[in-house]
Amino acid sequence: MRLSELKVKQTAIIGKVTRNTDDSVGQNDLVASRLETLGFVPGAQVQVITKGIFGGDPILIQVGFTRFALRKVEAEKIEINLDGAPA
Repeated sequence: MRLSELKVKQTAIIGKVTRNTDDSVGQNDLVASRLETLGFVPGAQVQVITKGIFGGDPILIQVGFTRFALRKVEAEKIEINLDGAPA
């Protein structure tokens, strides 16, 4: 499941951040690298606080005590697991 699919007030555990690499250039996914730097790492607990009115974009996410506004495209890079997350 992707973080962009999580419902408001639902909690999950991050499984991994998907990296899209351009093999022809050999560049890493800079957005994925930035997300990991900000704390979106495997095992971290995340919660969707609210979603935007029009199409659900942006999504307000809480990781630990910090809140981030992510676009759906960015949230789709984060794979989550509902198993083991507190209700």
